Amino acid sequence: MEDVNQLFDAAFEFAHYPGAQNETSVKEFLDRFPLPVIFNALQTDPDIPGFENTLVTCLERLFKTKYGASLIPQYMPVLQVGLKADSAVVKSLACKTVLCLLEDCDTNDVSSVQLVVNNGIYPLLLDYIINSDDEVANAASETIKSLARFPDAMSVIFPSETNDPTHLRNLAARCSSLARVRVLSLIVKLFSISRLVASEVKKSGLLDLLEAEMKGTKDTLVILNVLELYYELMEVEHSSEFVPQTSLIQLLCSIISGTSTGPYEKLRAMMISGRLLSKENIYKVVEEARPVVPCLKASVCCAHKTSDEVEKLTTNCFVSECVKALISAIDGSLESVEMNDTDAQEAAIDALGQMGSTTKGADLVLSTSPPAARHVVASAFDRNAHGKQLAALHALANIAGETRPKSNRIVDGKAEESLRCLIYDAAAQSTKLTPSGLFLSVLQQSSEIRLAGYRTLTALVARPWCLVEILAKEEIINIVTDATTETAKIAMEARYNCCKAIHEAFLCSNFVDDPRRLKTGDKLQEAVRSGPYMSKKHRGARPEVMTGEGF
Repeated sequence: MEDVNQLFDAAFEFAHYPGAQNETSVKEFLDRFPLPVIFNALQTDPDIPGFENTLVTCLERLFKTKYGASLIPQYMPVLQVGLKADSAVVKSLACKTVLCLLEDCDTNDVSSVQLVVNNGIYPLLLDYIINSDDEVANAASETIKSLARFPDAMSVIFPSETNDPTHLRNLAARCSSLARVRVLSLIVKLFSISRLVASEVKKSGLLDLLEAEMKGTKDTLVILNVLELYYELMEVEHSSEFVPQTSLIQLLCSIISGTSTGPYEKLRAMMISGRLLSKENIYKVVEEARPVVPCLKASVCCAHKTSDEVEKLTTNCFVSECVKALISAIDGSLESVEMNDTDAQEAAIDALGQMGSTTKGADLVLSTSPPAARHVVASAFDRNAHGKQLAALHALANIAGETRPKSNRIVDGKAEESLRCLIYDAAAQSTKLTPSGLFLSVLQQSSEIRLAGYRTLTALVARPWCLVEILAKEEIINIVTDATTETAKIAMEARYNCCKAIHEAFLCSNFVDDPRRLKTGDKLQEAVRSGPYMSKKHRGARPEVMTGEGF
């Protein structure tokens, strides 16, 4: 008993030591209390409060060190015992220990994968995902995600035999709805690792399980969980290469426009839509084996000789038609009397902005009849709803091309005319009467509204009519050229980028030769030359850098 007390005291001190333990202290601890001693103590049940948790925490810290991780391969049989233990804490420890083993190895090292496979650990991890509590299931999921980094593990995680019990499709088929969501979550985690793993996920037909789960249940909680997974999926850089776009767009469209769909599902579906359609290559990816509308195919046959050209164009036309339907669904939700929730309205506006951040998306958002972008423009200059105005200004900046390369900011003629008309109509219906008055009003509001306004003007000034409106108000030039206007770093840079964009547009216009605009040109040039943070006249301005902005 005395030895157990000594172990507990030493483990408690080691587990709660502030900061990281160095390799020397780890070795000294294990020389005093070898791993077999600690493992044996875990199997006992001494009457010491917090004994198991303390030893588990101690072992977690031990195995996270280089020296501790190097000892794991010697104790694989003990790990097996831990994985089969009744205690959830011990199971979680065993999973994390396997994780430490994998993370300590290079992905080209096959020995760690062989240890996991030869000791039958992978099936146990899968079992934890569907039969354990959330903490153990999450630990098992993270361990499998780490295992998937190894090329040699691909055949283990994605078996070629479709009847293999460890195939994730079969695992999802034989578990409860809650456990199935965990399996789907694992699939999303695997998908996010790399293009190679994402390709395996796609080839195994695992992405189809998300859509099947959505269509096969009426459980609101399950639907929200799957929508959350879709949201995470869209965050992955290579998602547009592998996710079946048209079927997902059609699914989102049905959720947003559905009369029986709850507000939270609609809100999430709109957020996913924005992420999905914010990628330029969404319109370039041609899905395999996707049926196309016959009339579309017939309409382009005359212009394209080869069947491949016809198939590609008609499929892309089909994708565009699906996107138009989705935009119309969001437009309709903003028109609905049920859409009175501010968060939902902001989400819808933000989604339209993300869709409009691509060249093709901006064309569609501005060219639908009536243009869905009208909601964005109307809210961008409405001072009565601060949150919605902020979201709308950022959305308008995206649609106008602030996030696109300068050469792609201008979209097609019909969309450009629609954008101009929307802004002039908004001005005519306001007390400001002109776009220049609206722009000045935005720049006279709070710092976060001004920041969004700078982004909007940076994009809009590429249009000659906008440059005319900006130059019509000297106060606008005074604000964007004044280095003391902003104090936060991100706002300073946004103001400077706006000033630089105006200056570039000015130099490319006829105003550069107008003697009446000489002073304005000099002012812009001096402000651009001075940089974003300070000027010779105003040395007092200093950027206030928040912790996250410095990196």
